[in-house]
Amino acid sequence: MKVYDGSETDGDAGTGEQRKVGIAEYDIVTNGAELTTSGLGSCIGVALYDTKASVAGLVHVMLPAADEMEDGSPAKFADSGTELLIEEMEVAGADRTRLEAKIAGGSDMLDFSEGGSGIGDRNAAQVQETLAQYNIPVVGEDVGGDYGRSLRLNGTNGDLVVTSANREKLHL
Repeated sequence: MKVYDGSETDGDAGTGEQRKVGIAEYDIVTNGAELTTSGLGSCIGVALYDTKASVAGLVHVMLPAADEMEDGSPAKFADSGTELLIEEMEVAGADRTRLEAKIAGGSDMLDFSEGGSGIGDRNAAQVQETLAQYNIPVVGEDVGGDYGRSLRLNGTNGDLVVTSANREKLHL
């Protein structure tokens, strides 16, 4: 099957269904479908998986903290987006104590900060802090750098494939 980045899937994406997660969006699957997102520069993709319940979820967050902005979807922010994904996965049958996280993104594509951390660094730190508050281990990550990323989360087994231009695929 062709996917958005021009590559072929490896044939183990469960149902063969593929669902796109846009910026400031999230999705959860219980049927083994594949979740994808692209355009991760300073944004972070947070992938969660419960192996026993076979529940997978992906959120594409773009800013560190909801309290820094007055409006916007909770999925837009690293703190509230990660919390929302955890809560909605529990509604779908996941157990928080079995969740494992994989994260990618957080690049400093354009650094507009003056001496402080860029948005990518702040996003990564906020996601890690929020996951730690819920005692969810980060078992794989590809954060930082100065390049964009696209993600494919296999809803059957929780594998996360990270692709970037001019870089080898990374399997987390």
